[in-house]
Amino acid sequence: MRRRAVIGDGTRAAPGLTGPEGTVAAQQPEWRTHPDYAASRAALAAAPALVTAAELTRLRRALAVVAGGGARMVQLGDCAESFEETGADHVRAKTAVLHALADELADGGPVLRVGRIGGQFAKPRSRPFEDVDGVPLPAFRGHMVNGEAPSARARAHDPRRMVRAYEASAEVLRVLARDRDRRHPDDALCDGPWASHDALVIDYEVPLVRADAGQRILGSTHLPWLGDRTRAPGSAHVRLLSQVANPVALKLGPTADPAELAEVCALLDPDRAPGRLTLIARMGAERVTDLLPPLVAAVRAGGHRAVWLSDPMHGNTVRAGGVKTRHLSAIVDEAVRCRRVLEQAGEHPGGLHLEVAASDVTECLGGKVDGVERLAERYTTLCDPRLNPDQAAELMRTWIRA
Repeated sequence: MRRRAVIGDGTRAAPGLTGPEGTVAAQQPEWRTHPDYAASRAALAAAPALVTAAELTRLRRALAVVAGGGARMVQLGDCAESFEETGADHVRAKTAVLHALADELADGGPVLRVGRIGGQFAKPRSRPFEDVDGVPLPAFRGHMVNGEAPSARARAHDPRRMVRAYEASAEVLRVLARDRDRRHPDDALCDGPWASHDALVIDYEVPLVRADAGQRILGSTHLPWLGDRTRAPGSAHVRLLSQVANPVALKLGPTADPAELAEVCALLDPDRAPGRLTLIARMGAERVTDLLPPLVAAVRAGGHRAVWLSDPMHGNTVRAGGVKTRHLSAIVDEAVRCRRVLEQAGEHPGGLHLEVAASDVTECLGGKVDGVERLAERYTTLCDPRLNPDQAAELMRTWIRA
């Protein structure tokens, strides 16, 4: 599929981008027969990009400093963003937590600040349906795809939500830009905040590819990442990110294979350019020590200078009190073990990738959430359990001392 569409700011969509045809696009919404499908994609193709090539160059330079050991990085925010929390006040509250936690990690050096924000509206799911009071319903896949209410109408996949996601993201990124300009307008290592999200929904991402300053960029976010379910070498997702100039990231779970990872890294980072590739380990506290070293070795053998982050949350999810939760002790344990693996391999432990709320939620066990019975007090996540700011600060302090 080739497209060349005039977009709203006078520039043109990048020609020649191949879409998902001929590649595997896992975890996609079921909405292509919806009467508003074509119009929704056309609206995205006609919209201005949300990021610029100049911003991406600035971020890649900062990531290169992290990859070289000269800085740390924090990437954090909601598991799944809500359309109801994209106003300026909500965004400022989230970035305040990001800055406060980054300061915990600073230890006298610069910290690059990246939010799971401004587009984190879609989620992969293990099963397409869930049972709600004996009724099978489509799983909630994030506000870009459907609603969280337990009804057939709310759970229907609706492509018009992509346009709403774009509009919400635009609002968020405007606030982030003002924050960056206010904090460090002339800093060569601008410490953010930058936007990132899981580039999951191909129908949303492909129409937002643009040509800017002689480069093809993904206009939806600064730092797109691919999850454990979409990072296969032959996937539409890898093909998409291999064709854009944005810095890109991969989540590496316990099923990650060293040979396959080497292949994907070569596709995404053919020039072995520091700042292009971020790798986020999410193995589980009990497995990271055994599973991570061969992956690190494969990346190093391939000549890549990647940023290495620990996501100590996704491999440590359990059920308690009828809900998903995570133990802060396990989260700390994995983060520390990951750091030690990287140091033993001669790699710089770049930082942490976390799901953290801007408020005092009670979704993970640990700290003041000292019992299962307390989980129900303020369990408000749309998807997976998040740390509250106090729990995240405890993690940061322990990790920096490890």
